[in-house]
Amino acid sequence: MTRAGERHSGRTQESPLAVTQSGLPGWLTPVAHAASTVRPEQLSRFLPPESGGGRQSAVLVLFGEGAAGPELLLMERASSLRSHAGQPSFPGGSLDPGDGDPQTTGPLRAALREAQEETGLDPAGVQIFGVLPRLYIPVSGFVVTPVLGWWREPSPVRAVDSGETARVFTVPVADLTDPANRVTTVHPRGHQGPAFLVESALVWGFTAGVIDRILHFAGWEKPWDHSRQVPLDWRA
Repeated sequence: MTRAGERHSGRTQESPLAVTQSGLPGWLTPVAHAASTVRPEQLSRFLPPESGGGRQSAVLVLFGEGAAGPELLLMERASSLRSHAGQPSFPGGSLDPGDGDPQTTGPLRAALREAQEETGLDPAGVQIFGVLPRLYIPVSGFVVTPVLGWWREPSPVRAVDSGETARVFTVPVADLTDPANRVTTVHPRGHQGPAFLVESALVWGFTAGVIDRILHFAGWEKPWDHSRQVPLDWRA
């Protein structure tokens, strides 16, 4: 079980669906600014179909503060799954009809709901402070909205369903920005992308791409060796 630093701010909690930057720690200011100014094409070359198609989904990019300073919450998919087995990811998934309008609060509600279902996270302790532009995962047809959250009131987290999730863990931002932990993955089909070797895991694909762009536009990125490559398994 992983837990961010236990603390209570004493402030009246905002509604989990209220997007607000009020009361954020200073170190998150660059991320909040990037979220409000970045354009979709600056995050990825894979953008949602103009036709409006695709499977609407959302992920929770949750920043907390633990013993090692600022950190991100991630989970690792179970090795028994047919697709993306063992791959680290943000909590998240498809929007349900009950989540509401996909163009407004639907992705926010879905990101919090999925995080609760997958990690046991208490949504009441999360302050949503930004939403990144929708991105597209061509291989699965998902249109993904990254929802940015501040773990204002930490709660215990765990792998709720071992058939879906192998573990839930936090990664210090300092480890993500450390050039020694940065690599380029090479897919058997030739695709290359940024990745991170952290917490005994290789974080790659969509999740690594979002982290990479957040680090870049927040001004946290440090020069790293892009030629340091790690080949992916053919089943990836």
